Amino acid sequence: MTQTVFIDGAVGTTGLEIAERLAGRPEFALLTLDETRRKDETARREAFHAADFAILCLPDDAAREAVAMAGGSSVRIIDASSAHRVAPGWVFGFPEIVGRSAVADAARVSNPGCYSTGFIALVAPLVRTGLLPVDWPYTVNAVSGYSGGGKALIARFEADPDIAWRGYALGLGHKHVPEMQARCGLTHPPLFAPAVIPAHRGMVVEVPLPHAVIDIDADTLRHALSSFYADSPVVRVAQEPPADGELVLRVGTGASDALTLHVFGGAEGIRLIALLDNLGKGASGAAVQSLNLMAGLEETAGLRL
Repeated sequence: MTQTVFIDGAVGTTGLEIAERLAGRPEFALLTLDETRRKDETARREAFHAADFAILCLPDDAAREAVAMAGGSSVRIIDASSAHRVAPGWVFGFPEIVGRSAVADAARVSNPGCYSTGFIALVAPLVRTGLLPVDWPYTVNAVSGYSGGGKALIARFEADPDIAWRGYALGLGHKHVPEMQARCGLTHPPLFAPAVIPAHRGMVVEVPLPHAVIDIDADTLRHALSSFYADSPVVRVAQEPPADGELVLRVGTGASDALTLHVFGGAEGIRLIALLDNLGKGASGAAVQSLNLMAGLEETAGLRL
């Protein structure tokens, strides 16, 4: 049976990539609004009430308004914004962490943030098993391709080839931090240092663990992560270091919905590193993965793995 999907905010980067992953799939029919109607409140409300699923690719406030607009309908919603990531009544759309059945049965799913996907993937399983403490002040260093910043940042980077690195959220309080803390069950919010580099897509998220504070070996952590993700078709835990001793994020990196985790150890401590596509498992790929589960389909259908 074909199920209808309405992407609210379909002309943005995330919405376009979701539509690409759904294109040609007979399981879904996209319910679309033309350019003259896509911002019309009446047309959008009608779309919500006609669709089986809606995916919100909107700013936070607009996403909250859209949920209210869908009130009284039977539509099941996936919100790609950060509006509902720690909200009561919403299931966090990270099947590997919250459980596939939780996502499959949900009426309201909130997509994880791209940076927090890497952090949570690394830290949450190790906290659950007691290998990492809940009350340690974690730090997160991360770089992302500029596509995650939306149309304005994309235009800025593509217009100014002299930008080599853009550090931001220098006043702290980044919107991904609450979900990092909540989904890992941490006592303290992690100290998060994000930056953007002149690559269209791709992301590296690192959590350093100095031995002076956390005295555990890399093999133990790697084995724990491998066991946790053993049945995941999306998350891979690297068992060997790269042959050249480097991890590289290339300017021309292609689209991917996979997530790869690395654990490196040495005399000073351990480096937990996640590599992902900020537009893939960090956004559109995650939304499609949740949609597949909610629709009772193969989890990886349409994904780029």
